Amino acid sequence: MTMNETAGTNSAGLPLQSARTRRFSLGVPRQFTVSPDGERVLFIRTTGGTDPVSRLWLYEDGAERMLADPAAVRRDDGDGGAVPQEELTRRERAREMSSGVVSYATDADVRIASFALRGELWVVRTDGTPPRRIATAGQVVDPRPSPDGALIAYVCGGALRLVRSDGTDDRSAATPEQREHVTYGLSDHVSAESLGRQRGYWWSPSGDALLVARVDTSMVQRRYVSDPADPERPPRVIAYPAAGTANAEVSLHLVRVSGERVAVRLPVAAGPDHPGGTWTDPAFEYVATADWDMRGPVVSVQTRDQRSVHVMAVDPATGETLPLHRAHDRAWVALRTGTPLRLPSGALVVPAQPGGDTQGLEIGGRTTPPGLEVREVLGAIGERVFFTASEEPTEIHVWSCAPGDAPLRLTRVPGVHTAAVGGPTVVLDSRTPEGQTVTVLRDGVRVGRIAVLAEAPVVTPRPLALKLGVRELRSSLYLPSWHRPGDGPLPVLLSPYAGHGLQLVLPVRSWWAATAQWFAEQGFAVLVTDGRGTPGRGEAWEKSVRGDRLTAVLEDQIDALHAAAARYPQLDLGRVAMRGWSFGGYLAAAAVLRHPEVFHAAVAGAAPTDRRLYDTHWEERFLGHPDVEPETYERNSLLSEAHRLTRPLMLVHGCADDNVAVAHMLRFSTALLAAGRPHTVLPLSGTSHLVTQEETASNLLLLEQDFVKKSLSR
Repeated sequence: MTMNETAGTNSAGLPLQSARTRRFSLGVPRQFTVSPDGERVLFIRTTGGTDPVSRLWLYEDGAERMLADPAAVRRDDGDGGAVPQEELTRRERAREMSSGVVSYATDADVRIASFALRGELWVVRTDGTPPRRIATAGQVVDPRPSPDGALIAYVCGGALRLVRSDGTDDRSAATPEQREHVTYGLSDHVSAESLGRQRGYWWSPSGDALLVARVDTSMVQRRYVSDPADPERPPRVIAYPAAGTANAEVSLHLVRVSGERVAVRLPVAAGPDHPGGTWTDPAFEYVATADWDMRGPVVSVQTRDQRSVHVMAVDPATGETLPLHRAHDRAWVALRTGTPLRLPSGALVVPAQPGGDTQGLEIGGRTTPPGLEVREVLGAIGERVFFTASEEPTEIHVWSCAPGDAPLRLTRVPGVHTAAVGGPTVVLDSRTPEGQTVTVLRDGVRVGRIAVLAEAPVVTPRPLALKLGVRELRSSLYLPSWHRPGDGPLPVLLSPYAGHGLQLVLPVRSWWAATAQWFAEQGFAVLVTDGRGTPGRGEAWEKSVRGDRLTAVLEDQIDALHAAAARYPQLDLGRVAMRGWSFGGYLAAAAVLRHPEVFHAAVAGAAPTDRRLYDTHWEERFLGHPDVEPETYERNSLLSEAHRLTRPLMLVHGCADDNVAVAHMLRFSTALLAAGRPHTVLPLSGTSHLVTQEETASNLLLLEQDFVKKSLSR
């Protein structure tokens, strides 16, 4: 097949397929819950690769059974109501791409599950009885059964309420004190978006009390997100704490089912043991984690400057706290998902540095070995802790370890693996170059599989795995399948993310790999590089971007480009472009501003060009407080560099983006216009930070391709 034939066949196929499948996420099982006896596994999945409606499923005795289908329980009288705004916000923070049953919670034995559907509360048992709707005081958000299944807690209108699972005795557990901006049981923007804490309340193991977050956003500045294409629709009001402004006030309360309530006495400042720096006596403004085990609640709090994290046990009777662990760092203390975790013996599982530059774990006073980079703690069965970790940055495997033992690796095939555990059962979720599989193990023996119904991309990724330059930058190079030696040079398209918390150079079949190969089939050599600031290569690597989010990151992209071109001479360094989204878009715009001698065009999607506009926790982690370190914000924002643009640049942004506000694009475009610098602006009406509309998502790739091709042909 010739170049024209291949490009013509795939020119619209992959973009349309990627849009229809929501980046190949539909049909993928997720959110696994394993019962304590290991007999039952609950999960969410749509019925196929283009079905956007998620259902709740049960895997038991080697077979799957659907527990809840929104179409089957849907009433025809039309009064089910719309999805509450709090739930829509939760879905946006979780990057949810489907509808229907998108989240659920269970009792301790995984015999009963609750979920919200269009603001209604539903419960279903795993014994085969159909789902049942429970009448509530109003629209429901985040319903969760008590451990014994007798009660269901839910949030309604900012209040935390309780109702019996038989539908009786609906009552308030914690009601806002007649204040418009106070809620109980919900997360706030920063906790959900930047700390990863999506929840706002937690049941006690006995089911007699709850640990509840109270959030007061009255001091937080408001943003108004509207759709310019629909000027008659009122704007949505969001409490968004931009860098340097006031955060929401988050406190914790112990609320008993019987009605009593006790405030948790959290520390108010780091104290004299806080390391020196530019901030003095910083407050513990962030409730990073909260949970409840058989010994009581365990919470962790972080200072505003993120250099101190304290882990505390909470006395459930008095709300008094007892310090369990303290961590300090001159850059920031990294929050590791799944930690802190307290084992039945009382042993604590917390992040640690076992030696060298490794980010590991401390389990009961002993650390994991140097060189084992821990990514996430998955849970524990008794004293045995399950976690994911890397020995090589591009692979993530499942491990287990008990206090005093050496870690045991459970997965072998190169790829990205994670798991859910319960009793003798481990559900392995594995992504490899061949695709995704979900395997059920019992006592280490495979007993079955949970079906993955996602579509395979019409374009098969063919990445070349590379280590480039003196820093051995992990990279993937995608070449056209039709290109042969002697066919002539290829224009180069860099397509990185390259920001904190995300890797793209992984041996997995993924939407981004398929997209990169699709661009390659259109006549590009596509290079993806994970440089400094990305996870998996130690603390110094990850924290090297403190104070400067661009210089080292751009240097790594340029070094990788030149090293790849030295190895593959078909790469044409006279025609180089970069495309990216979010941080990748910010990097793409910076590339043509700062290095026009290297980059000849760029597409910048949802780019946070003005760092002062992004939220407190995320931005201050890297750049400090703007009142204390204003120079870092000036150095890392692109508005003041607009006059340097000499290359073609396309700015793309969703007008409904409540994460990276469209103001980033508008302010940057205004600065470019004021400097007399031509550029292209593509606003996406009604689009958030995640582009899910089928027509928009599919045509966006085609427009990007067209812009880059025309720009590089000048």
